Amino acid sequence: MSNDLRQLSAGVTLQYVAAHVAWVTLSRPKARNAVDDDVALGLEQAVAITETDVDIWCTVLTGAGEQAFCAGADLRMIAEGEAASLSTPSGGFAGFVNQPRQKPWIAAVNGYALAGGTEIALACDLIVAAEHAAFGLPEVQRGLVAAAGGLYRLTRAIPRALAIELILTGEHLSAQRAQQIGLVNHVVPMAELQARALALAQRICANAPIAVRESLTVARAAFDHDDRALRQISSHAMRTVANSNDFKEGPRAFLEKRPPRWSGT
Repeated sequence: MSNDLRQLSAGVTLQYVAAHVAWVTLSRPKARNAVDDDVALGLEQAVAITETDVDIWCTVLTGAGEQAFCAGADLRMIAEGEAASLSTPSGGFAGFVNQPRQKPWIAAVNGYALAGGTEIALACDLIVAAEHAAFGLPEVQRGLVAAAGGLYRLTRAIPRALAIELILTGEHLSAQRAQQIGLVNHVVPMAELQARALALAQRICANAPIAVRESLTVARAAFDHDDRALRQISSHAMRTVANSNDFKEGPRAFLEKRPPRWSGT
């Protein structure tokens, strides 16, 4: 696995930073990493690469610089009537928020994550935030609607009344408050953000990758199905894991008192 930096588009880079961990960066710092057509195409490609590369088990997504994770949609393009190019047919906004993904993604929020930036972070599975990070859906302040999943994902992620207040006022949520209400997993100084996000990714990658993916599938489905359907999804996940080589390796390693050697097969 190469550590070379790959320029997927003018607005997105991908790098393999550790065993089984990919690092994707939104690289438009002068525009606060706002989503344009290049970002949408690059993020869609990043998902395709990380999903198909068997050596990648977890991906970290961040923004370039220390000012912003992502300021949302590039309003210049919206004003010029080019809003459609900020989405892709399969991925939705930023080529990402609706893109099916089996593997876990961690948002390393290095500054403001507003509007579509919050929606991108919400579409990830875990969030690590710098102390100065902030979240919010200010679309109503601009005559817009947070139509890239933010309205329902935020309402699922935090208490309903608070989510509705944030949605209707467009006010920002600090990283510290976001952690208190369960939106953010960890808040750290900016200097520690990359290390903490990478450590979390590596902790995930210490586990059996197929078991991680199947567990994540069930957890993601929790809000979308009743208990009967979820039992079926869970049973399917168990059958998939039981047919893997790692299903035998885990107990064997435990009995032999050694670290497991996961194959991902």
